[in-house]
Amino acid sequence: MFAEIPTYVPWGLTAMALCLVLIQGVRQSRQIRQLRGSLKERCDTLGRELHATTSGSMGVGQRLVACERQLHELRTMLDEMRQNDPLRISYDEASRLVDLGAEIDDLMNTCGISRPEAELVSALRKRQAA
Repeated sequence: MFAEIPTYVPWGLTAMALCLVLIQGVRQSRQIRQLRGSLKERCDTLGRELHATTSGSMGVGQRLVACERQLHELRTMLDEMRQNDPLRISYDEASRLVDLGAEIDDLMNTCGISRPEAELVSALRKRQAA
């Protein structure tokens, strides 16, 4: 009877090893399923966050374009206001008249500016000419 045991031992050990390999395979497949589920959940979460971020940046981009458009319009209006400013025109005219040799009283009468303004324009133009 003991002579038959050694022939069954390798078969028993092989069967036990196969059972252990099978148990390990089942454990690994469960672990893989859990990891796949976790990975899918993370991917879904990241997809939602990416969508939210993209939507937010599109909104910011649209606001930026609107602000740039308004800034361009304001610059255009400011340039027009500067060109059409009657005071600027009168100072430019006063400066031109000083270059032609006009006196302070002439500047006041022609350009419609006060005496201190006329004196200032005259002094500045004479200083620049010197």
